Amino acid sequence: MRRRLLTALVAGALLPAALVGCGIPDRTEVQVDGRGPAGEPGTLNGSGSQPPTRSATEDPKQFITEYLDAAAGEREQAYDRVKKFIAKEAQGRLPKKKQSSEVELTVVRLLESPEARLLTNEGNWEVTVRVQQVGVLRADGTLDKPTAPETEYEFKLRRADPGSQGLVITNLPNVLLLSVTALRQYYGTHTIYFWNSDQSQLVPDWRYLPNAVPVERRVTEVVRWLAGGPSEWLAPGVTRVPDGTAPINNATGSDQRWEVNLTMPVADDDRLAKFATQLAWSLPDLEGQLDLKIQNQKRRTIDLEQERAVHPLYPNLRVPERYCVYDGAIHPLAIGSEPVGTVPVDADANRNVVSAALSRAGDEVLAALVVTRSDQKQRLMVGTGPGPVTEFHSSAHVYRSIGRPIWLRSSDRQHPSGLVVADGTLYRFDGAAGMSPLAGMSRAVTAVAASLDGHRIALIMGGALYVAPVSVDGGETNVGTPRPLTTRLTKLTAVDWYADNQLVFAGNDGRQPAIYQTSVDGAVETPLIRDTSAPVSHLAAYPGGPSGPLPSFSYMYQATVAYRNNPVGTKIERSQVRDVADGAKQSDPSVPFFFY
Repeated sequence: MRRRLLTALVAGALLPAALVGCGIPDRTEVQVDGRGPAGEPGTLNGSGSQPPTRSATEDPKQFITEYLDAAAGEREQAYDRVKKFIAKEAQGRLPKKKQSSEVELTVVRLLESPEARLLTNEGNWEVTVRVQQVGVLRADGTLDKPTAPETEYEFKLRRADPGSQGLVITNLPNVLLLSVTALRQYYGTHTIYFWNSDQSQLVPDWRYLPNAVPVERRVTEVVRWLAGGPSEWLAPGVTRVPDGTAPINNATGSDQRWEVNLTMPVADDDRLAKFATQLAWSLPDLEGQLDLKIQNQKRRTIDLEQERAVHPLYPNLRVPERYCVYDGAIHPLAIGSEPVGTVPVDADANRNVVSAALSRAGDEVLAALVVTRSDQKQRLMVGTGPGPVTEFHSSAHVYRSIGRPIWLRSSDRQHPSGLVVADGTLYRFDGAAGMSPLAGMSRAVTAVAASLDGHRIALIMGGALYVAPVSVDGGETNVGTPRPLTTRLTKLTAVDWYADNQLVFAGNDGRQPAIYQTSVDGAVETPLIRDTSAPVSHLAAYPGGPSGPLPSFSYMYQATVAYRNNPVGTKIERSQVRDVADGAKQSDPSVPFFFY
């Protein structure tokens, strides 16, 4: 199934079905327990275009909740919408009005309902809002890391002036606030793409666009985003379009024909071909043709459907197979009608295995095994070649504990590389099991996971969640500065990529272990399993979407024993482990993973 179809299905069907089927009210953040995730929302995943104007409510808690919606939508009207909630004598407390391109919104997650306290019998109130800082929403649609330290905000309210109804704010924080609920309701999410360093792989970049923006302007916004460059955290891992690239006027057209006019200093045929592919994938809902002009001269006509077909995001992505470790060896799993593979590792090497990572690079298999020695210390074994892999290299050092290794799906087949955590340090490893520590990690790392494109990773560092860009240059793998993500969970233990811009991760939800999903910027967070009974020590997901009989958003995890999520919380049974020799030691399957 083509990747574009996955985007359309998730955007147009999965999210609305989940919201309607679960009976989720409009005014609460989406909560899913034991069902599918919210997925990767499409361009119009909100339920309304413009946020509501100030209502006549005299309920102070509802009033402040509505105030936290007011800055949503198009930036030109943000100040005007917010000012309607504020008494005239207090409007000077707002930040100084800026041009729309400079307006920044402080996005917060409400940790509980606002708390109201009546101050006088004349209807004066104090409202306290306890929050978690999520990030700063910029005019280019990026959500940058949080900058504000506040964990709560206080407001004072009074009755509106004679001739008006409801309440007004008389004292407020000097910041434009936006709740995560409003972000989810009044904005659509949009993925644009930048090329990696050698321009061989497109890398997703996650943006927000107000639902009120009409279709023709969405094309213009996407072109501006591409010209403006990637999100700040992602920039070290991708290539910008040539400096000086900028749209000339707005994009024009409708239905089957569009026109984009640009300035682009380096506009040779190769650069235009690369930009055409970026445009086609950054505008996944557009069909027909797009004329690309450089300073009013038509240089290229893009058949958008054909461009996506000829240049797929993830070429040669195969149907995934499930595996696990059983009695110290890798074994395939048989789940329903899913394909059952054969172990692509020679039997002589498939011994004393603690965890493993298998990946494909063309016709070759990449295998990384964590094995235990007789003294209980661990080492990394790496082998590559046509399956089954027979020749393995061993890491030069041994460690007390090595986490699950991951392969980076890079186009550089001559220099396969991966990442692994050993004794709290993040290492890169190569095809010969050479391990080099990576600098820039401020705290102990306990888990690492890689996106399908191979140029973004997720980290558990100091019990918290981070993402970071990855660049591969001349066989050398480099990781950029990690960007922290905020989440309700604490003491995180495991993470993996769930889709292009979605993570699945595990930690403590209050007093119980749980599994959550979050967007790549930490904003849109959804509980998947509220209580896993035991801490999750291992998580493995398939981020490629539906492929053959494998359900969308599939993941497996270990919480004492191994489980899968379809259906949620289904134990992986010994009877589902294949190729077990007679007389093998009876044990539970462990550390399940996908091979694709």
